[in-house]
Amino acid sequence: MKNIDVLHHSIRSRSGLALNELLEQHPNIPRRTVQRLISELMTSGQVVATGKGRARRYFAIANSAIATPADSNHFPDYIPLSTDSRDILAYINQPLAARKPVGYQQDFLAAYEPNHSYYLSQSLRLQLHKMGRTTQHQAPAGTYSRAILNRLLIDLSWASSHLEGNTYSRLDTVELIEQGKVAQGKAVLETQMILNHKAAIELLVENSESAGFNHYTLMNLHSALAENLLPNPADEGRIRMHAVDISKSVYRPLSTPQQIQTALDMLLAKSNAIQDPFEQSFFMMVHLPYLQPFADINKRTSRLTANLPLFRANLCPLTFLDVPEQAYSCATLGVYELTRVELLRDLYVWAYERSTQEYLAIKQGLAEPDPARLIWRELIKTTIKDVVTHPEADAMTTISDAVARQVPDAERANVQALIIEELRRLHEGVLARYGLRPSEFKVWEQAQRE
Repeated sequence: MKNIDVLHHSIRSRSGLALNELLEQHPNIPRRTVQRLISELMTSGQVVATGKGRARRYFAIANSAIATPADSNHFPDYIPLSTDSRDILAYINQPLAARKPVGYQQDFLAAYEPNHSYYLSQSLRLQLHKMGRTTQHQAPAGTYSRAILNRLLIDLSWASSHLEGNTYSRLDTVELIEQGKVAQGKAVLETQMILNHKAAIELLVENSESAGFNHYTLMNLHSALAENLLPNPADEGRIRMHAVDISKSVYRPLSTPQQIQTALDMLLAKSNAIQDPFEQSFFMMVHLPYLQPFADINKRTSRLTANLPLFRANLCPLTFLDVPEQAYSCATLGVYELTRVELLRDLYVWAYERSTQEYLAIKQGLAEPDPARLIWRELIKTTIKDVVTHPEADAMTTISDAVARQVPDAERANVQALIIEELRRLHEGVLARYGLRPSEFKVWEQAQRE
């Protein structure tokens, strides 16, 4: 038997072997020859390596486990991947029985030092900033995301839901969000998922200036995404109280609430200290699903949380448009089972470029925000809510009284005109912006008609 076949057989017979273990098994084969033969096995796709340095181990890939375009786990060829990413993909594409069961690795998070450790290299961060820069980059936090809110609600709600297997089309999503029209033949769960995304995105956008990586923001974001979707409603916006299994994975997350809480405290502290918005965004994409702090809906929460730094910096959002469900799943499994981020990183960069391409026309054609609307946005929101929730009162009197109490004489006419304009454009798709319920809006509409 040739030396290369001997080594291949040794690697196949174990769940993974380090170089030193191979040398011990075959002392008659020189070290350099072993290294060369392993390299040939990797090049031919028969062996994949995981880890670095002394932790590097080699795994054999069965022919049946190598992905082909017909396989459900096929990673699209049009998404550029590094060699490291291909190693991760080859490992993940093995059958479950060939992958080593692993638990939560505390050192993965503990070893990360904000602003010293980087998952995204400096050149990648510069590239992302160049792609995502908008004309509002120096405006108050959240200015750009508010300006594109209507488009953002549709794109991000649809794409993120699609990654969870939701079958709503983009047109279905438009009609649901803008007109409140439920698509025919869709499960109630799918409709609820879209509406929950809408509410959660509005929550983040409207609170961009004050929202941070803290328990309050995270728990309320999860609660919005999880509303009416969990078997136990008490799990909405609450730390997981029980063990969970990850479908199609050998990864087992932490199981006790105390451990989860301690890890979450560290995760939030480190994320808050990260200065670059893209590194902060990607850090949350990596570590929030890995921790699995909630009973369910962890990945959805991470996708929206990853947008918060981009909203605050007035960068283009990450909408996940055109991201294949299986590609996202494989990239996430790479983090779960190997604590390696390269595959998810390559997908993140490709997905962000796709998002910015979609928003390029918006970026170029977007009008500058109305300064008065920005300054008086809280007054506008509270006044419209007051008008709608008191349909028996005269709307013009309510508006003029509110403006007279808070706005200087020279600006009153302009602010009053802005409020009236917003009131005329009011529809079901923007009610959450004003803290209104559809039932309140319908009562007010009926009163106007009468």
